[in-house]
Amino acid sequence: MTWLIFGLLLWTAAHFFKRILPAQRAALGNPGRGLVAVLIVMGLIMMVTGYRSAEYIQLYTLPEWVIHLNNLLMLPAIFLMDAGRARGIAAAKIRHPMLMGVAVWAVAHLLVNGDAASLVLFGGLGLWAVAEMLVINRAEGPWTPPAPGPISKDLKLAVIALILYAAIVGIHYWFGFAVLAILE
Repeated sequence: MTWLIFGLLLWTAAHFFKRILPAQRAALGNPGRGLVAVLIVMGLIMMVTGYRSAEYIQLYTLPEWVIHLNNLLMLPAIFLMDAGRARGIAAAKIRHPMLMGVAVWAVAHLLVNGDAASLVLFGGLGLWAVAEMLVINRAEGPWTPPAPGPISKDLKLAVIALILYAAIVGIHYWFGFAVLAILE
């Protein structure tokens, strides 16, 4: 669990660097962007390694029907992850679509994973996303939404989100059976 916590802290610190120390970040220029990217990737690797090696400690169990709620929440989470770049109507309605997508993703995963490592990973990333939104809002002040783009961009993103959702479900399905085969 130590690697998971350190990875989460590294991820969070690297993401907050630009907002908390903007002058120092600007002074680093493009090499600083590369350094931040390396730190984020290192944090991600540490989180995955720590999560996979953490002792399984069950904290809570929710009813079976939350699996369906998780699956339902994953569709908007995937859509939101790229809604800002799609420049459709959603980008004009939601200030931080990618961070909102991370928060929805985290909540969805906390519904179906009641162990300690999941609480640290998904809860930590969800809290980071909410905190990041608050820090950005404070630093940038009131938001002026961009002009809404055509709905066709949102529809295109929705189709892409459905395809990605199907791929993610397939990977989770395959991975689940692969793990069961190893355990047997």
